[in-house]
Amino acid sequence: MERKLKILITDDSKLLRKKLRTELENLGCEVMEAENGKEAVMMDLQEKPDGVFLDIVMPEVGGIEALQVMREVNPEMPVIMLSSAGTPQKLMETLKLGALDFIQKPYTSAQIKKAVEAIRKKVEQNEQ
Repeated sequence: MERKLKILITDDSKLLRKKLRTELENLGCEVMEAENGKEAVMMDLQEKPDGVFLDIVMPEVGGIEALQVMREVNPEMPVIMLSSAGTPQKLMETLKLGALDFIQKPYTSAQIKKAVEAIRKKVEQNEQ
């Protein structure tokens, strides 16, 4: 039996977090939520999630800044970036910083499933 993945969702939209939580729970994940990058970094340190869905544009601390801090703390942790403002420049920046993947909103269930599979694969590699 595969162990449950602990996934942190970070988005300033409560509606999006709720929708994504449902998707992830249906895929058998344990879900935590943060509403901005600052909160996400704190939760990353305390909860040690297996993977993170991170919105790029958020108040206080944005996704790119949060990603930078998370990579310093846990360079192996898989991070999936979410954005409605998907500029190629931002996309390249997040991938350079070590994001595992990038999903443009509105996302599909298939994209989320694929992202969870990618996170699981990465987690299994890291545990070997």
